[in-house]
Amino acid sequence: MDTLLYFFFTAAYLILLIWGLSQQKKWNMMSFLFAVVLGLVYDNGIIALGKFIGEGELLQALSVPRFWIHAFLTPTLVLFSWSALKWAGVEWAEKKAVLIFTVLYTLGLVVIEYIFETANLTLKSASEYGVLRYVSAEPATGPPIMVLLLTAVLIFSGAILWKRTGWKWMLIGSAVMVIGSAVPIPVNSSAATNGFELFLLFTLVWTKIHLESKNARS
Repeated sequence: MDTLLYFFFTAAYLILLIWGLSQQKKWNMMSFLFAVVLGLVYDNGIIALGKFIGEGELLQALSVPRFWIHAFLTPTLVLFSWSALKWAGVEWAEKKAVLIFTVLYTLGLVVIEYIFETANLTLKSASEYGVLRYVSAEPATGPPIMVLLLTAVLIFSGAILWKRTGWKWMLIGSAVMVIGSAVPIPVNSSAATNGFELFLLFTLVWTKIHLESKNARS
């Protein structure tokens, strides 16, 4: 079942990427979102193909970029959030000091993920629910700090957008992601929770399209 789910997620992210690019009005900081979506196409694709590639050096080598993509691209959603607020006309988001803080915050998340997750990355093969993939050999020692700090930014920015413009979907997507990650789902699958991540990315792409279209009309 999980193999089919990962193939579905791969196709869904690819469609989301094509849709987002086809609707784009202008390249801006929100466009970092497309790099994140492309990274998720690769991530889910490699997991989906794992059992067909087979355990060994090839699959392990193909799996390493999954962790580096997560470390370097996922934090750029902070830049997306700042740009979304700027496009929404939030005055304080246009201040240079806020941009500097946003860039430093993004770099800080990259450094945190590098130090705690990728600096001494060692992989081991794991087979679960019909899926073969390589995972970190080091057991998790606590909550994912980078993800928590990033999620806080997404929720904060989504709330500001809702209050200032009435656009609620970025906040809803972020909230659903948090709830879905925190509440155990009683299904025999390790991929089911990825649906919440897909929903979040859909709402972010939709937010980008909405804000650019709104500005184009004004």
